[in-house]
Order: sequence, then C-alpha cells, then structure tokens
Amino acid sequence: MGSLISLIRSGDYQSAILYVASSAFVVFCCLPIHELAHAYVANKLGDDTARLKGRLTINPFAHLDIFGTIMIFLFGIGYAKPVPVNPARLKHPRRDMALISLAGPVSNLLMAFISVSISYAIVFFSNNVTNVAWVLHTFFYIAASVNATLAIFNFLPIPPLDGSKIFSAILPDKIYFKIMAYDRYIMIGLMVLLFTGVLDGVISFLSQIMLGLVSIIPSLIFGGLG
Repeated sequence: MGSLISLIRSGDYQSAILYVASSAFVVFCCLPIHELAHAYVANKLGDDTARLKGRLTINPFAHLDIFGTIMIFLFGIGYAKPVPVNPARLKHPRRDMALISLAGPVSNLLMAFISVSISYAIVFFSNNVTNVAWVLHTFFYIAASVNATLAIFNFLPIPPLDGSKIFSAILPDKIYFKIMAYDRYIMIGLMVLLFTGVLDGVISFLSQIMLGLVSIIPSLIFGGLG
C-alpha cells in the first residue's frame, strides 16, 4: 500500500479513501497511545513532568502536532508533540531515557499486531468476502501498515527520534553530546530526505519486513484454523 499521494496519482480513489480513514484511526487513536506510552513509562521511572503537563492521557488533542499529523495523512510517516522528560528526575538517566523512548515504537508494534490480527480474523470469519468485510479488512490492514511504518521511522537513530535516545544508551558521553548539539539540523535534513523521497525505498522495505513479522502469529492462527 503506497502513500496517499501515490494512490491518488494511480487513480485508486477507493483505496485512497480507506487510506485516509485508516490514517485518521492512527492519528486519533494509535498516535496518542504512542505518546501515552512515553509518558506512562517516564512517570513509572520517577519523572512526573509529562503527567503534570497533561500528557498522561489518551486524549489526542493533548498530543497532536499539526505538521506531523499532515505528514501521516500524506506519507504514512509523522510525529506528535514530544513528551517532556526531565532526565534529572530519573535514577539512571541514560538507561531510563532509552526505556522511555523504546515504549513509543513498541506500542506501535503492538497496535500493528492487533490491527493485522483483526484484519485476518475478518477474512477468516466471513463466509463470503463481502464489500463490508473487504472494507474492514483493508482498513485494519492499512492501520497495521501505518503503525509498522511509524515504528520503523521512530527506531531510526536520528535526533530527535526515539531511536537516537535508544542508541545513545550505548554511546560514549562525548559522542552523544556532540550529536545532540546538532539535533535540530539533523532533523531538518531528515525532513528534506523524506519530502524528496530519498528514504522512501528504505523505510518501505523495512516496514514491509516489520509488518511481515507482526503478521506471523495471526497468519498461523487463522491459517491453521482454516
């Protein structure tokens, strides 16, 4: 499944509508859970900054970033407002920051697994593949695909993405702080690469692998039942 732009260019308007609906599901349900996961783990590890700022909630409007939301609808890749974390309140700052950062992409993988499981279940329990069944199957499969893509995107070891904080746990302090000093410039460079399509092939390839991995158990269960 391509981006919204590629679907419109190909004239596949039915899939484009389903893509928008699935992206809305991701934006208003899955993305807030991603940010909630960050806030929840941070709170558990001793930093209540996010909770005090109202980020320990599933309310999407507490988390969404306008530009990042538009990116999800157009490209299937985007972001929300970063959850504020105060490393000084953490007992083991580098390790705990890595755990807090890991929580977001892991939540996307869990939601991808749930979505693809529902997609497989709809096909399995439908005696005949009706239009309604096909729409629901496609809806949840696209939702799974977008979640897998978000997980891959956030795992990239590029500041300020989650992957950079996970990766920083094993970096020497000197190298870590040198990289973080240029995080804004690195992020601008990343946005340029995304908009020019330079990373499309790599992210799409990795996302398909990830989607395949989270689909293994559902395919075995529902394939075996069949």
